[in-house]
Amino acid sequence: MSGLDWIVLISTTAFIVFYGIWKTRKDRDMESYIKGGHATKWWTIGLSVMATQASAITFLSTPGQAYGDGMGFVQFYFGLPIAMVIICVFFIPRFFRMHVYTVYEFLERRFDIKTRLLAAFLFLIQRGLGAGITIFAPSIILSSILGWNLNLTILAIGATVTLYTLFGGTEAVSASHKFQMLVMMSGILIAFLIVIYSMPPGISFVDALHIAGSHNRLKVVDFSFDWNSRYTFWSGITGGTFLALAYFGTDQSQAQRYISGQSIRESRLGLLFNALFKIPMQFAILLTGVMVFVFYQFQQSPLFFNSHAEMEIKETSSANAYANLQEEWTKEHDYRQTLYAPILAGQSAPINQLKLEESIAKEKSIRAEAKSLIETALPEVESNDRDYIFIRFILDFLPKGIIGLLIAAIMAGGMSSTASELNALASTTTIDFYKRLIRSDASENHFVNASKLFTLMWGAIAISFATFGSLFENLIQFVNIVGSIFYGTILGIFLSAFFIKRMSATAVFFGALMAQAIVLTFFLTTDIGFLWYNVIGCSAVIFLGLIINEVLPNKSIPVDSGS
Repeated sequence: MSGLDWIVLISTTAFIVFYGIWKTRKDRDMESYIKGGHATKWWTIGLSVMATQASAITFLSTPGQAYGDGMGFVQFYFGLPIAMVIICVFFIPRFFRMHVYTVYEFLERRFDIKTRLLAAFLFLIQRGLGAGITIFAPSIILSSILGWNLNLTILAIGATVTLYTLFGGTEAVSASHKFQMLVMMSGILIAFLIVIYSMPPGISFVDALHIAGSHNRLKVVDFSFDWNSRYTFWSGITGGTFLALAYFGTDQSQAQRYISGQSIRESRLGLLFNALFKIPMQFAILLTGVMVFVFYQFQQSPLFFNSHAEMEIKETSSANAYANLQEEWTKEHDYRQTLYAPILAGQSAPINQLKLEESIAKEKSIRAEAKSLIETALPEVESNDRDYIFIRFILDFLPKGIIGLLIAAIMAGGMSSTASELNALASTTTIDFYKRLIRSDASENHFVNASKLFTLMWGAIAISFATFGSLFENLIQFVNIVGSIFYGTILGIFLSAFFIKRMSATAVFFGALMAQAIVLTFFLTTDIGFLWYNVIGCSAVIFLGLIINEVLPNKSIPVDSGS
C-alpha cells in the first residue's frame, strides 16, 4: 500500500475508536453501561443492528461467494423481514416491560434458572466462537495479502476493538457503529463504481449483466425443492426466517442493540429499518462480486487469488508445474477473448455458448489442478481462495487512497461485529452468571467493573481462538453454519415461553437438550443445507417439550410470561 493508503486507513480507524471512547467518557452505572441509558434513537438502533451483522466477513467473503456461485446467496435473507415483524410484535414489548438487561432473564421468570442458564450457555458457546472468527477473518486475509504477521494482525485488531468496548460499553459500540456503517457502505459503493468504470471500452453495465448471465451468475431465486442445496427460495423463506428470529430475537449481541432504545417505538423502527435495507445492501455487495467476475473475463485473473501462496509455491519443487499451469491459464484467457470479440467490437452477435461452456470447464480444470498442487506443496495453506478474491482486486486495481478506504471498511466491519459480540458476551456473563450465581448483592459500580473485566476476558479468549483458527469453505458460510447449529434450540426455548402457556420448565429444558443433540447429529452425519438446522432445532424443542410435558408428573408451570 502507498503512504496515502496508510494515512487513510489509520486515520479512519483511529477516528472511529476515539469517537466511541470520547462519546462515552463519563462514569456510568449498569443501566447506561449495558443498556446505554435507554437513550438510543431508532436510526442508531437500525445502523447498529446492521453493523453488528455486517462483519468484515461480509465484505471479504460475500463478493467471493458471488464470484464463484452468483447471486443466489441473497435468498439467505428472504426470511429476515418476516422475522423482524414477529420480533417487533411479540419480543420487544415483553423485553421492555420486564426491564431486562439480557434476554435470558426473561426465561427464568417464565421458566426457571436452569432454562435461563442453558440458553445463556448455548449463546456463549456459539457467540464466543463467532467473536474469534470475526477477528480471524480479516486478520488472516490482510496478513496474507499485505505481508503482515498473522498473530500481530490478530492482536492489533482484537486489542483495538476490546479497548473501546471495555471503556465505552453499549453506548460506545452503538455510537461507533454509525461511522463504521458509513465507511463500509461508502467503500462498497466506490468499489462497485470503479469495477464498472474499469470494464473495457464498449462494455456497458447492461453488457456486463449479459455476460454474467451467460455464466449463470445472475440466478437470484431457486424454487427447487433440494434439501441439500444451501440456498433456495424455500430454505431462505423458512430456515432464513427461523435463523433471523433466533439471531435478532434471542442473540444478546443483537438484542442488546434494541433493548437500549428510548422506547418500544424507537426499537421497532430500528428493526424495521433493518428489514427494509438489509436485503438491498446484501444484493449490492453480491452484485459487486459478480461485476468483479465479469471484470476478470477481460483482465486476466490470478490463477490463485492468495498472492502470498503464489509466491511461496514458486519457491518449492512444484514451481515448474505451477508455471506450466499458469501458461495454460493465460492461453485459455486469450482464447476467451476471441469469444467476447463481437461484444468488444460493439456487435450484436451472441456469444457462442457451447464454446464458452467448454472454456469454462477447461478453466475450472486448470484451477483445480493448481489448488491440488498447492495442497500438496503447501499443506499449511488453505486451498480455497474465494475469500481473497475481493481484497486482491482492491489491491491490484483500485487507486491510491481508495485502497486505504476499502481496507478501512474491512477493518470497520471486523470491529463493528466483534465489538457487539464482546459487549454481549460480557453482559451475559455478568448478569446471567456472575450476578445471578455469585455476587447478587454487590454495588452498581462493582458490576460495571465486572462487566469490563469480562469484556477483557472474552477479548482475550477471542484473540486466542483466532490465533488457532483456520479457513473453512467460505467464511460467511462458516459463521452462519456455527450459528445455525445452536440458534434453533435457543429459539425453540423462547417460542415455547412466548406461545405455549402449558409448557413446563423441566419439559422445555430436557426438550432443548435432546433437540441440540439431534441438530448436532444432522450436522455430523448429513449434507442437509444448514438453514434447515434452525427449523429442525426449534421444532424439536417444541415437539419434544410437549411430549415430555404430558408424561411428567407434578408439573409446575410458571405464569409470568411478561405479557
